Amino acid sequence: MMKKAILSLAAIAALGSGANAAKAITLYQDTETGVIYSKPGANRVELGDFVSAKEQIIEKRSTLSKSTKKELKIKKVLPKVVDRKSPDFLLGKQTGPNMKIRAFDNPDMWVKLGVRLQGTFENRQTDYNDVTEADTDLWDAYLRRVRFEIGVGFSKNVSFTMDVRNDKANYADKGEQEFNVGDAYLKIKKPFDTSLVNFKLYRGKIDVSRTETVKSAYVLHYDRPHVADEAAQYITHNRRGTNAQMYGDWNKKVHYQLAFGDGVYSGKLKDASGNSFSGDLSQKSFFYGGKIVLSPFDGWEEKKRTETYFAEGKHFEIGAAYWKSPNISYDDGTVAQTIDHELFNLEMSAHYLGAFVQAEYFKFDGVVKEWGQSDIGESNGWYVKGEYLFKDLYYIAPFARYESWDKWEDASGYDLTSKIIGVNWYLRGNSTKVGLSYQKDEYDVNIGDKTEERLKLTTQWFF
Repeated sequence: MMKKAILSLAAIAALGSGANAAKAITLYQDTETGVIYSKPGANRVELGDFVSAKEQIIEKRSTLSKSTKKELKIKKVLPKVVDRKSPDFLLGKQTGPNMKIRAFDNPDMWVKLGVRLQGTFENRQTDYNDVTEADTDLWDAYLRRVRFEIGVGFSKNVSFTMDVRNDKANYADKGEQEFNVGDAYLKIKKPFDTSLVNFKLYRGKIDVSRTETVKSAYVLHYDRPHVADEAAQYITHNRRGTNAQMYGDWNKKVHYQLAFGDGVYSGKLKDASGNSFSGDLSQKSFFYGGKIVLSPFDGWEEKKRTETYFAEGKHFEIGAAYWKSPNISYDDGTVAQTIDHELFNLEMSAHYLGAFVQAEYFKFDGVVKEWGQSDIGESNGWYVKGEYLFKDLYYIAPFARYESWDKWEDASGYDLTSKIIGVNWYLRGNSTKVGLSYQKDEYDVNIGDKTEERLKLTTQWFF
């Protein structure tokens, strides 16, 4: 009987695919074998006239009124928010992100609107090893990130993305702060109809670090590692000084980025001790460099730069980057000289269902030991972090991070270590989540000579 059913289904499929020319076809069944035929014959009983599914759809469409057809067309361009591929969280499926509104007369033109809000309630205790320094115990509530995001599509291949932000509003004694532009880049996607070649122009992130490249809404902990934050300023301002990029991938197995553009910003330059630069600075050359990321195992390709996977799928990748920001001339009032900043970065990340791990290594060359001195040297640091998500416990996910940074390799007393443990609760994926974390940072004798402990309650609303 199984063989007969298979033969029957095969006959129907063949008839259905060949029914484009005729609206209906008469079918016959052999009374002994059960096989379906399109022509009469011995022992064949007529089953009736049949119309293919395609013909039925065409006929149904022809009877629709103009108003119904217009309504169906409108639905194709109506704004959509919910990510239909998202798991079902306690508060529902997560959003896109952003709401995408397509033009009715040209669906290749669109507008995306969204918001990102991260709030923090924190207790910070500082214990100085120097007995002459007064220890502190502070409570603080602030908005870690406040951002309005907008994107526009000009055509099938060209779009623009930007955000306006007011981060760390009410942080410590900084008050309400001011709004400024973060991302502001023009994307030219697949101009040659291949994923190997894409372009970004203006204020797009260069990949100096995986965790710095991942959108802040997708990181495990809102404050990234200290050493990664240093990398974000070491080559270009906030890793997105005005630049031009070419990037792409080959079958998701090989990803690359090449870029050049505006260099460092004096307001974010620091020496090995952590002191900010004060003086005159100019740079005669563009920064340049690139990164390559490999996914060597079949079925484990990295498809999105993120740290939150919600126990879905698997990936493994390794990557390396080299960036140089040359000809930085500065005068701090005591020393006037020209230096080159070089950054070497290694990365690895992997996840399998609920388990996730990520690690990075950084090597800095061209580090100023202390403003007012001419000593130039090297620095290196690394971190490792991981999360395990319990899908059956309403997407509760404990995480941990360890960081070690030797801020000046040629002498002792410049080591920074940071340890974090915490738990995130994804109430609606990254759209709505809360977290609780404990952080302990230990600063060596030449970089503060202190221990800081932080207890944080965090929330995120992302749309």
